[in-house]
Amino acid sequence: MKKACWISAGILVLLMVVSGILTIISINSSSLARNRIGLVRIEGPIIDSEKTVNEIKEYARDASIKAILLRVNSPGGAVAPSQEIYAEVKKAVEKKPVVVSMGAVAASGGYYISAPASRIVANPGTITASIGVIMEIPNISGLMQKIGVRSEVVKSGKHKDLASAFRDLGDDERLILQSVIDNVHEQFIDAVALGRDMEGNDVRKIADGRIFTGEQAVEAGLVDELGSLEDAIDIAAELAGISGKPKVIEKKEKRSFLDLLNSSISGKINDIIPTIELKYLFSP
Repeated sequence: MKKACWISAGILVLLMVVSGILTIISINSSSLARNRIGLVRIEGPIIDSEKTVNEIKEYARDASIKAILLRVNSPGGAVAPSQEIYAEVKKAVEKKPVVVSMGAVAASGGYYISAPASRIVANPGTITASIGVIMEIPNISGLMQKIGVRSEVVKSGKHKDLASAFRDLGDDERLILQSVIDNVHEQFIDAVALGRDMEGNDVRKIADGRIFTGEQAVEAGLVDELGSLEDAIDIAAELAGISGKPKVIEKKEKRSFLDLLNSSISGKINDIIPTIELKYLFSP
């Protein structure tokens, strides 16, 4: 009888210990679930915004994600995708902290998308800023003449073949294109001024396409502080009120063979066929 009582007591104690361990694990798991930071990587030229915008949206909606960290390592890219990402970052900041960690380069469009963040962190040697717009127009008219080929154009209006690669650029065409460049440049300046809470004229003084190091960008008010990716994680955790080490999560991109094939074909076509495109791009 006494032996049975001891066995029962032992089982009860064991159950209590197991229950306590499970409770601790549950509490820790719950704490980790509340201490999450969503990491979005923007790497290489900004050509399309869909993936980045969707990730930011998802993290902004997720209540378990307390802050969003953007790791930007990009020289910039096309204007419209940069503006779409900028707009989504601006929306996300209204819901939770968004911290940018700049890598080797976060210039032009790479800086544009960073501007509205809650905090911008750069390495001392990061190449950033390059606030400007560029349009490159290929001119193969000389080559065409050499090989004896010419282009016949039928158009509905005087400027329908504006900036054609098959002839020299006219003076009136240059004025039209310059007005477009100037307008998009002003949009860039306005976006930086709004995102960084700076005066438009102060931004305009440094918005001539020049680049800055991370250190210089801090002095110019374009970056908040110097630090690594780990430093940016700690800053995001602090802004979000996370105690302890945060759990950083990120989406893993899944690309099928067809996706790779399509992107490769698209790239080859763009190499062959001259296109006119406005770019927020730092291109040394």
